[in-house]
Amino acid sequence: MKQYKYKINGNLYNVTVNDVEDNIAHVEVNGTPYSVEKDKPVKAPKPSTRPAAAPRTSTGEPVVSRPVAAQSKSATKSPLPGVILDIKVKEGDVVKRGQTVVILEAMKMENNINAEKDGKVVAINVNKGDAVLEGTDLIIIE
Repeated sequence: MKQYKYKINGNLYNVTVNDVEDNIAHVEVNGTPYSVEKDKPVKAPKPSTRPAAAPRTSTGEPVVSRPVAAQSKSATKSPLPGVILDIKVKEGDVVKRGQTVVILEAMKMENNINAEKDGKVVAINVNKGDAVLEGTDLIIIE
């Protein structure tokens, strides 16, 4: 037998738990007896300890990162981690050194990412809304 004192909305309640059988508790609240039914607990599924499978292409081949750009190509890299807000060029566009190609939000500031050389955009490796890390290749210029 356990006794408790509860104050609810300014009212004092003396609660005595007499006995518990399975999921039914026999209690007295300020001398009035009650039978209280407790819900059965729901068991949460066990988390899987097995790691997720590596991504694969539609043919079943493992996904491989893009090959390193050739000598005549250069990548415009992200100078810091952030989120891509806008892409100012398309594949095939001709760009000049210093031209803004991507706008990156980092630390609540918009940063213009500029082309590092004159050339033609051959690949855009990101999309609007992508989160990128420092050093990520954003645009490949040939």
